[in-house]
Amino acid sequence: MDDAQAAFHLDRGSTGFCPFDDLSVPEVDLRACRTAWYAAGRAARGRGMGFGDRKYPQNFHCATLDDHAGTHFALFHAHHPLIAFVHEQRSWYTEFVDPPAWAAVLGDHGFTVLSASRLLLPIRKADTSALTAAEREQIRHWQRDTVGEVLFNSWD
Repeated sequence: MDDAQAAFHLDRGSTGFCPFDDLSVPEVDLRACRTAWYAAGRAARGRGMGFGDRKYPQNFHCATLDDHAGTHFALFHAHHPLIAFVHEQRSWYTEFVDPPAWAAVLGDHGFTVLSASRLLLPIRKADTSALTAAEREQIRHWQRDTVGEVLFNSWD
């Protein structure tokens, strides 16, 4: 079964939409994100690296790295150890790209690096049973169609 065909499980808090006082939704440690990103930079022999903390209402942090192949943009989910790669930095995403080979080192630091096919999986094919009613309502409200659009967003 290929990556895109396997059901993807969305955990509670995956949308980033949750009450501020809900302590059951985890936060990924920013230091762990930065440590993993700089390890990936060493593996890529990168330069011009950057890591930016999320800005409200984003539910992700942004990272950049220049290597011999060009500039790479990564999104680190704020609540779960998930990473996506994109063409450019924006406040919301509908398109994703496959990670470069050196991104495998991020897995050594406890992160799951998502392929473009996984991120572009229709949300109706994902397991959303762990999401709250409020999260499901936000998916309907914002009319998001793919796993990636639900995971990496700027809903307010």
